[in-house]
Amino acid sequence: MSVSQLARAVHASPTLAMNEAARLLREKGEPVIHLGAGEPKSKVPIDAVLSCAAQLKTADVRYTPTEGIRPLTQAIIRYTEENYNKIIGNENVVVHSGAKQAFYNLMMTIINPQDEVIIPAPYWVSYPEIVKMVYGKPIVVRPEDGRFVPTMNDLTQSVSSYTKAIVINSPNNPSGVMYPAELIQELVEYCEKKDIYLVMDDIYHRLVFDGKKAPSVFDFSKDNSDASKIIVVNGVSKMYAMTGFRIGWTIANKKLTEAMINISAQNTSCPSVLLQTAAAGALNGIQSGVESLRLQLENNRNIMLTELRAFNGVKVTPPDGTFYCLPDFSAYRKSSVELAKFLLEKAMVVTVPGKEFGVEGHLRLSYCGSIKEITQGIARIKWALDPDSPNEIYIGDRKLRRDWV
Repeated sequence: MSVSQLARAVHASPTLAMNEAARLLREKGEPVIHLGAGEPKSKVPIDAVLSCAAQLKTADVRYTPTEGIRPLTQAIIRYTEENYNKIIGNENVVVHSGAKQAFYNLMMTIINPQDEVIIPAPYWVSYPEIVKMVYGKPIVVRPEDGRFVPTMNDLTQSVSSYTKAIVINSPNNPSGVMYPAELIQELVEYCEKKDIYLVMDDIYHRLVFDGKKAPSVFDFSKDNSDASKIIVVNGVSKMYAMTGFRIGWTIANKKLTEAMINISAQNTSCPSVLLQTAAAGALNGIQSGVESLRLQLENNRNIMLTELRAFNGVKVTPPDGTFYCLPDFSAYRKSSVELAKFLLEKAMVVTVPGKEFGVEGHLRLSYCGSIKEITQGIARIKWALDPDSPNEIYIGDRKLRRDWV
């Protein structure tokens, strides 16, 4: 059986692959600790559950308008005003089946074959693959000094006559680092001057630590017309722990919004009315759960940083937000893929190789699980890698001895 050149060019998702590896080991009864997942343990907001249940009880589960049901688009409009101080209308909103599909539909809307999209590394694994899926060319920008935040010079040096968009995810998956407001302002002004789209993936924008606040692109935009090049992608998956509901949205100018509606109409028709109703319930309901999750994540981050700093060879940049940090393990092994496989085999700990995010020698570690998982997971990694750690450890009910360091 043959597949298309495009299908052969698209890589499998490493995060989903690691999730599957962990699932299979757990099914065998292995005591796996998952430090690779981007899925919080907190429950879905009760307002989302009740709204979804009420809709289901009507037994009236039908198609919806492609752009989304009115209660949800109105909730997004209000959310944008409250969190971004930006007034938008229904003509600026499209609801998608998750933020990932939102990004895909957006790229399909703005990218012609061979158009270039600038993506700073470390980046979310799907950005380059989605750009390739719409026949664009991802241009990865990685500062030579290893910083997680590029400079304007890093970015502008990669701009060419083919550049169509710059994609920014801040706070960033996988590093947790947040781009400073000064850089966001420079990017907005530069993109508006050069007529380049600036795509802001804001999926983590309310999960920020240490009293900081994620800067809004709308604070710096001077173009409020229908030709605006500023686009925001967001969704309910992360801040409301609603990963399984698959509801995201885009905020864009009217022309782009109309085009995305046409694209969505031809591939998914519309997201499920049940899931949209749940998302509206979350946005309209009590918001204390978001702050509770944020505080939990900040505490977990602090614990993970303390544990990682006990390594002699690990370098870690403290995350400003998200679920993740991206420590440098290159002192132990240069290949992050080999290291992740080694830790899964020897220590039963799931991590995600930094290579998949454009940063070799690093591992993405998630702290959105329990404190027990964090402390035990890092202890196992330390046992497997650090020759100064004790030679023996219990993993599950088995006592193991390190004989490879």
